[in-house]
Amino acid sequence: MPEDFDFSAKTVLVTGGAQGIGRAIVEAFALRGARVMIADLRLDQAQALAAQMNVQACRVEAVDIDLADATTVFELVQRLERDWGRLDILIHNAGYFPLTPFAEITPAILERTLAVNLSALFWLTQAALPMFQRQGGGCVLVTSSVTGPRVAYPGLSHYAASKAGVNGFIRNAALELARHQVRVNGVEPGMIATPAMNNLGDGQINDEIASRVPLGRLGKPEDIAGAMLFLASDLANYITGQTIVVDGGSTLPEV
Repeated sequence: MPEDFDFSAKTVLVTGGAQGIGRAIVEAFALRGARVMIADLRLDQAQALAAQMNVQACRVEAVDIDLADATTVFELVQRLERDWGRLDILIHNAGYFPLTPFAEITPAILERTLAVNLSALFWLTQAALPMFQRQGGGCVLVTSSVTGPRVAYPGLSHYAASKAGVNGFIRNAALELARHQVRVNGVEPGMIATPAMNNLGDGQINDEIASRVPLGRLGKPEDIAGAMLFLASDLANYITGQTIVVDGGSTLPEV
């Protein structure tokens, strides 16, 4: 494999890695030699993915976690350091976004959305920072979204607010952590064909959405994983505080 995409000396933590975009991220890094830990509420799915990858001579493990619990987040990173000795690439991909009209958003929905999508990112990065400092650097990557930072979507005001916060985190954390040689970047997916997206609409709706994408199709999870690979690689070692929009051109202005 190209040297720039050889991750055989790296350890990677992927939250929400059991399905969809997260699964593609796990596969991309594992197949390129990284040792990968999946942290997901869907433990059965995560374990099945780990077993499938390990048959292919990969090194993947799975753990159960509720990212809304800050204490559990710190314990996860501590466990990883105890068992693996280091963490090179932290990828916060897990997301919570129940489709809910604005007037029907409850405190519980908003609090869990912010806890999983935004607060967990703070605690994961804070927990990993001492390890990054001892190692002389690290990489934090986040699955953000075009929804919130760039566009709006009915029923996702809570999610949009959390992702706008994620992009603010990326810029400010990158500035503060640069002196520790910790890079912080993100990917903003557009409409990606995943099980979670299917929950937002039926096949006909998805076909209509795809017809309005300039590149003529919905995105694939692998499209996001490819951007993550680049941002984690040495090719991007002078990039921090940035996001890459991966949306097939959907957010380009119409002429």
